[in-house]
Amino acid sequence: MPLNSLLLQNVHENVHVFSMKLNYSEPKIYTGGVDISTWSKLTAKQKNNALERPWYLYFSFRDPSSGKLVRQPNIKAGANRFKTKTERYAYLRKLQQSLIQLLQFGFNPYEDNTDLENQFLSGEKTQSKKEPQIKNQVKEKDLKKENIKPKEVQEIPEKTIEEALDFALDIKVSMMNKNSFVQYSSRIGLFKKWLKSKEYLNKPLSFITRRIITEYLNEVLKRTSPRNRNNSRTDLASTFQLLEDNEWITVNFVKRIPKLKSVPKRNKTYSPKQEDEIFKYLEKNDPYMILFIRFVSYSFLRPIEICRLKVEDIDVENKLMYIKSKTKPVQKKIIPQILLDHLPDLSQKDPRANLFGRYEIGEVWDAEPINKRNEFSKRFKAVKDHFKLGSDYGIYSFKHTYVTKLYVKYVKTMTPQQAKSKLMNITGHVTLDALQKYLRDIDAEMPADYSEDFA
Repeated sequence: MPLNSLLLQNVHENVHVFSMKLNYSEPKIYTGGVDISTWSKLTAKQKNNALERPWYLYFSFRDPSSGKLVRQPNIKAGANRFKTKTERYAYLRKLQQSLIQLLQFGFNPYEDNTDLENQFLSGEKTQSKKEPQIKNQVKEKDLKKENIKPKEVQEIPEKTIEEALDFALDIKVSMMNKNSFVQYSSRIGLFKKWLKSKEYLNKPLSFITRRIITEYLNEVLKRTSPRNRNNSRTDLASTFQLLEDNEWITVNFVKRIPKLKSVPKRNKTYSPKQEDEIFKYLEKNDPYMILFIRFVSYSFLRPIEICRLKVEDIDVENKLMYIKSKTKPVQKKIIPQILLDHLPDLSQKDPRANLFGRYEIGEVWDAEPINKRNEFSKRFKAVKDHFKLGSDYGIYSFKHTYVTKLYVKYVKTMTPQQAKSKLMNITGHVTLDALQKYLRDIDAEMPADYSEDFA
């Protein structure tokens, strides 16, 4: 039988002290996905978002047929007509106290509670009754004898942590691109492995807490780096948000775990001398690699974007290429003449073949783009080893090098703003702010010599 606010509001008048075996979980208040104790620290937007969501009471009760605690329908009882946090929370707190007392008096959602309801609503004193012992299995004739009504809502027993994580993986595989999902599933797999080592994996989902997640993230930090720790936190927050959205949990507490300050690694730009030496070395030892680097240098593409290119994506006649970028499903870019001059004839190549095959241009290469990128990175490692270059140098350093070259040349005849506006169309940055941050990160903007200012 569903609860109603009138019944809950009359409980206080009839309650006395008693004790009995509990067959229910403590009723809790859902406050729009935020921790009510941190309300004063929330932004106005966060407060409004929380108040726009429904607030309610929730609890579980032991199912007579299975003997397991089952989540009951949420109890709103008109709480959301209150528009402020203070009024809404105070109202739900009163209902929470009443619900606890009502359950203590023997309210059972699987039984007919008419007599109990009449006693409270009429203001009569009542004696607490003992809860019936829940058996693992109840026969149909016993249900009729006890007058247990059919459930109005079909509830699912609480899942284990492992079941919840597997559910998230099954959903995420359809929501993410293949490369992103590989990284995501790897991090969730490491989390599952850690839970198993702690003997947590088969515990109920409600067992997992913010403290447990924080403990795991601290171990990731000790083992790896702040960046890996933050990436793990992001993937876990995404997982628990999916569980909240699907009503497996009421609050995604992982997103309230703060990120750590992490300094991202940036590839350095090459000096003119380094660049000249690298190209001379490649001409002798790996000329195929030179064209790959020219795509990075002249078209400002990421290595993985180059690895996705097919022969059909190159329109030589109109000097255009069609790429799948990080920010767009398909992006159209010009092929500058300086790059076009180095392209071989593609007219006889299979249009569906990779532009950059494993060993030659226009070769079918059945591998994932990320594996192809790794293959070119391994080939370039021979260059790094030869010149004893550190980990802050790589193929992507050529993009930084050539963006810097263009910017330095443009500012000789243009204002910095004009130079950035022209450069923005070439590099593909969506906003000027993004380009300016990128130029600062690669130290493309350098001041003129200010020695005379000291004179």
